[in-house]
Amino acid sequence: MRSARVSLFLLFLLVVLSETQWSGYEDESFPHKQEPDLSIQPPTPLVTSPAPTTPKAPERDEFLGPPECLEKKYTRASCDLVFCRPWERCIEGQCSCKPPYLCPAEGMTPVCGRDNRNYRSYCQLMALSCRTKKPAMSHFGENCRENHPKFRSSIDPDTGVVRVFIPDTGSTIGGEDLLVCGKIWNMAAANVACKEHGKPLGAVTLGFMKNKLYPASCVSIRCQGYETSLAECVIYDKVRIGNRNVATVTCYEASQAPEEEECGFKCVNMKCVFLNQTCDGVDDCGDRSDEMCCKNCRNGSFLCNTGVCVHKDALRDGQIDCLDGGDESVKRTSMDNKPAVVLGLRNTEYISPKNETIADRVYLESQLYCGIPNITTVDDVKVEERGRSSRVKRVVGGVPANPTQIQWQIALEENRKIDCGGAYIGGCWVLTAAHCVRPNPSAFKVKFSLWKKSRAQGTTDIVPVQDIRIHPRYNASTYENDIALVQLEKLPFKQKCLEDNPAVSAVCVPWSIHLFQPNHTCSISGWGRTADGKAAQVLLWANVSLIANCQAFYKKRFKPGMMCAGDLDGSVDSCQGDSGGPLVCKDELGVSYLWGIVSWGERCGQPGFPGVYTQVAHYFEWIRLHTGWPAVTKFNT
Repeated sequence: MRSARVSLFLLFLLVVLSETQWSGYEDESFPHKQEPDLSIQPPTPLVTSPAPTTPKAPERDEFLGPPECLEKKYTRASCDLVFCRPWERCIEGQCSCKPPYLCPAEGMTPVCGRDNRNYRSYCQLMALSCRTKKPAMSHFGENCRENHPKFRSSIDPDTGVVRVFIPDTGSTIGGEDLLVCGKIWNMAAANVACKEHGKPLGAVTLGFMKNKLYPASCVSIRCQGYETSLAECVIYDKVRIGNRNVATVTCYEASQAPEEEECGFKCVNMKCVFLNQTCDGVDDCGDRSDEMCCKNCRNGSFLCNTGVCVHKDALRDGQIDCLDGGDESVKRTSMDNKPAVVLGLRNTEYISPKNETIADRVYLESQLYCGIPNITTVDDVKVEERGRSSRVKRVVGGVPANPTQIQWQIALEENRKIDCGGAYIGGCWVLTAAHCVRPNPSAFKVKFSLWKKSRAQGTTDIVPVQDIRIHPRYNASTYENDIALVQLEKLPFKQKCLEDNPAVSAVCVPWSIHLFQPNHTCSISGWGRTADGKAAQVLLWANVSLIANCQAFYKKRFKPGMMCAGDLDGSVDSCQGDSGGPLVCKDELGVSYLWGIVSWGERCGQPGFPGVYTQVAHYFEWIRLHTGWPAVTKFNT
């Protein structure tokens, strides 16, 4: 029997374990889990904030995160911490522009470009703008001929008043010349206004003032900060100005840059902002670097588990902003199920780019269904609580899974013997540990929906293996890069590898090592040995916690791409027989991710020796390279 196999057991059975002689234990170390004239007369300013002179700020405050994070210079393009937009995709931790043809087109609202061309969707136009780094959008609609007016904006040189011309999409000519209301005007929108006029660092100040001159109406504008033009922001219904304030802005000039010691916070793009502008959910920098490394958030904004602050208006708005979905979770946000409403503003007159973006993402994410088991076949079990002071645990040998409960679990059979598990990730692909396989596909079969190890059930599928792809840098002596892809054979005359089976679901593949944090509770499963040394006959599972600083336990044996999970007291672990099996974590919305692959460990179940797993997110690029985009990028398309 191979020595590289693992399982789960309880602390109170450790005595039995210590007296049991298992093969592969000789050294107590074993692998196992292995535009019109826009001029305006200068009115009297009401207020401007912040002041043009940036004061020296304290080195640290209670909101900005640790220097180690800041040194990594994260921005909105850092998809380890935030989502890429629909016209981008995550490649090696950075959002990169897609070609426009990869954007959804059917069912989307057409958009007119500044080049007089019609685009089938907002995403397509933004993909073009992303690649050229220039404003490309005029307005929603199909009136795009050269003689049709286009969106334009201006900043009055004397007062800083921002003015926009919005074309009438219902006719071939005409439109409205409007001011921008001050109601929700913030630095993110001010930055966009300045960047649209050739100021790459955006705004240095924003302000508000009374206006009693023509035009008599204004619109409110909400920007995220990534836009290259105010046309790309959400524009709310126009209102009569009356006594309302209108928006002003002063754009950033290179000559205005303060001395290094006077800068409150230096953005990644080298812009300087106040320290109290960081971690407030507003992109003051223009590259979002002021919101990426936070330990708390200001002004009611929301802190994601990844340390990113998102604006309070993003909570429960139908669009996931935190990688783990925390901003959309009722549990985390304590809000009702209604979409967020921005200060009671209406958005019926102008089409919302945000709504188009949400529609794009919904379409793209629908191309892959993963991480949510078919509830009609799941028959979960309830565990009796053992008192408030004791955690409820489900462990191998104590609580078996139900027959169709863990729908991504597979059994890897080699020459009619099952020594390893694995996880189905969709399409024709299974992930397992490299130490479980060898480059001989014909020797292996993959069993889906197997419960009893020695006998198939009604939902069990057995699929031949077409190819085995072991990580090229797998080291059999150290179990470094202990990961392999198993490609299944296609069904005759079909483009799929197994028939539709309600008891089989794919688990999602994570792209970021920051998706789940230490102490997060996840689950492991397998047919490995129990505490009495016998192999489990039915699929068993247990909850484990992610453990930080694993190198402290295993010193030089702990390599990049490895991670630990279990309990430091040894009460839950994995041992021989579970190798290659899944360590699965759920996000705030209940979507399950394959966070680890059972790899190896020492002194199975002993205190101070947690199980070691292959960290799947570390190998995302390798997985994507072999499986292709559709199989692995549900939430970061």
